[in-house]
Amino acid sequence: QVHLVESGGDLVQPGGSLRLSCADPGIIFELYTMRWFRQTPGKERELVASIGHNGTTMYSDSAKGRFTISRDNAKYTAYLQMTSLKPEDTAVYYCQAEPIIGGRVFWGQGTLVAVSS
Repeated sequence: QVHLVESGGDLVQPGGSLRLSCADPGIIFELYTMRWFRQTPGKERELVASIGHNGTTMYSDSAKGRFTISRDNAKYTAYLQMTSLKPEDTAVYYCQAEPIIGGRVFWGQGTLVAVSS
């Protein structure tokens, strides 16, 4: 059973940084593509970044140059390092795991990032 747990959300001032974590020691972590999404009230969940089992990364236009996704398979954890945060980055951030062989995707419970002065 996949049970993703996100952490690291917080209130931060504009221009600040945060690192989000997504962990699940109960799975063979390297067999999953890991993604970060975010969602604000009234809007659809949007993809922020993804990292494949081989380390290949992809970023949304809003994340490029400011966010870095990474993974540590030995620690069963994916990370999203966010810098130069803006008020428009305020959202609930969700971690997603998709098996590399396809099939059902799994979601974490979300962690709130609030960017405000």
